Amino acid sequence: MNAIMPVPLDEYPVHQTPLSLARVATSDRNFYDRYYFNAFDPAGDTMLITGFGVYPNLGVVDAFACARQGDTQHSVRFSDALTSRDLDTRVGGYRIEVIEPLQKLRVVCEHDDLGFDLTWTGAQPAVQEQPHLILSGTRPIIEASRFAQSGSWEGTLAVHGRDYSVDPAVWTGSRDRSWGIRPSGEPDPAGRPTGMGGFWWLYAPLRFPDFAIVVIVQEEPDGTRTLNNAVRIWNDGRKEQLGWPRMTWVYEPGTRHPRSVRLDMTTPDGKPLEVEIESRPGIALHVGCGYGADPDWTHGRWMGENWSLSSTYDLTDPGIRARVPYGVIDHIGHARCGDAEGWGLFEHASMGRHDPTGFADWSSVAP
Repeated sequence: MNAIMPVPLDEYPVHQTPLSLARVATSDRNFYDRYYFNAFDPAGDTMLITGFGVYPNLGVVDAFACARQGDTQHSVRFSDALTSRDLDTRVGGYRIEVIEPLQKLRVVCEHDDLGFDLTWTGAQPAVQEQPHLILSGTRPIIEASRFAQSGSWEGTLAVHGRDYSVDPAVWTGSRDRSWGIRPSGEPDPAGRPTGMGGFWWLYAPLRFPDFAIVVIVQEEPDGTRTLNNAVRIWNDGRKEQLGWPRMTWVYEPGTRHPRSVRLDMTTPDGKPLEVEIESRPGIALHVGCGYGADPDWTHGRWMGENWSLSSTYDLTDPGIRARVPYGVIDHIGHARCGDAEGWGLFEHASMGRHDPTGFADWSSVAP
């Protein structure tokens, strides 16, 4: 029998089970706890996505950063053994400092190819999203909680020799914190095939001058909605549920690349609320960021101690272009809600069959 020693977190009155915080309350190997951030200048040509994750049952801690400039994505990744659970959120040359919980954080990446020292300030209170559940047969493959927030960035960013001064009056973005069960590390044994007819997803945290709107929609191939979350958060903290968004999509002909989407929602007093989102260039999360079927590296995978990797991806390369549609794309989104202009994340994935948008199978594209 191996004795579990107390860890530094056990000094704090934050326990939710009889276990030491050295352990999580599930033995599922895929338990994770992650930060995600995006940052961009709406008038510029650069977008940054970065994140940090802990995988207690895999014994791994890792981080990534990816910046897009024109048709190029530059990525750096760090990974190491998770030896202790505490408040020190760092791996390799990457660290996160919580300055004011739920409001202000500092994110630092020290690397010659992609480095930054950025401070995040929330524009509205963080909002808890609806629980996220995806089943494979009867087994949960995603069962997670998440909160989201829009805000601004301040500091410095350097991408392959190009330096940026990040002005909080200009640079904006969103972040989320999620934890629970999600495929991580090396793949599970295949087991009995359950089949996957398709995956369809929209995530749009949008920042306007006086409020933010956060919309999540996940649907099955026949259009059955398995996740619906639509809220408006005012800068003073008021929160409104916006009902069941109806969506009108415009895709680039011959692709599933979204040009735009119109969201028709309803305020609590029954009035219609319309939001139009147009896509701008973004980052493919499965090209250097570790999401989905990224062939170079995926979150939670054991890479050995003190590991790091820097890569550059040409998005015009035929091999990269061929796999970009088969994953989640984080576009910059330009939004309008009435007279208000906003910016934020326009995250979308459309793979396989999806009846509401007319895609019959994995090979279907817009006419």
